Amino acid sequence: MPDTISQSIDSLHHSVAACTRLFNDLKILDHSGHVSARLPDNSGFLIQGIHASRAQLVPDDLFTLGFDGEIIAGPKGTRPVSEFHIHSEIYKVRPDVNAVLHAHPMVPILFTIAEGAQLKMVINHGYRWRTGVPTHPDTAHISSPELGAAMAETMGECNAVLLRAHGIVLASESIPELLIDGIQFDRNAKAQLEATRLGPVIGMSEEELDIFEERFDRNNHAVKLWKYYTERAFEQGVLPASWENAV
Repeated sequence: MPDTISQSIDSLHHSVAACTRLFNDLKILDHSGHVSARLPDNSGFLIQGIHASRAQLVPDDLFTLGFDGEIIAGPKGTRPVSEFHIHSEIYKVRPDVNAVLHAHPMVPILFTIAEGAQLKMVINHGYRWRTGVPTHPDTAHISSPELGAAMAETMGECNAVLLRAHGIVLASESIPELLIDGIQFDRNAKAQLEATRLGPVIGMSEEELDIFEERFDRNNHAVKLWKYYTERAFEQGVLPASWENAV
């Protein structure tokens, strides 16, 4: 029988693969972008290989990397995604972060390319980003430690950063909470864009965000959404039935 640590790491492999497939099914990830997770012992993190399909990702497609990019374990004949520095540099400076998403959803990106556009928190779940969503000016791939560190500096203590004309990066406490954040961040941006058709957009006030945050049980919501989306994915064949006890 595997020990508790081995079981935990195996479950984490499945969770990263499952979350990636879920984001792909939800059109938040497509042919590119990636999910990562810090290892329980803080020795490194999990992230997919460069040629692995986001729609068909399996645990064996994941690399275990050290925070300086050294390969600890992973599939043969391939290499990690080129922008793993996005993830590693966040993990280095943010001990509160255990899961990271980099993706390219179109609506949030619009707020980096329209003159004068400002992403506001317009739904209650926007409390998560109430401290701000900075825009990192580098539009190209973040493919070196120096570029990753610059992006992490732009993010600072915020839980999201927009990459100009490129994509988004979200930082969360766990894989299930990353799933919440990916869904709600995209939903907030879409809600703001749609609201502009009706009139001037009214962002959530600090008082409204305070009230929601005080009453909101983030952990319970993460369990609820993870259960809902994984069960739906099993029913629709997005996730293999053999993973049911692993995620």
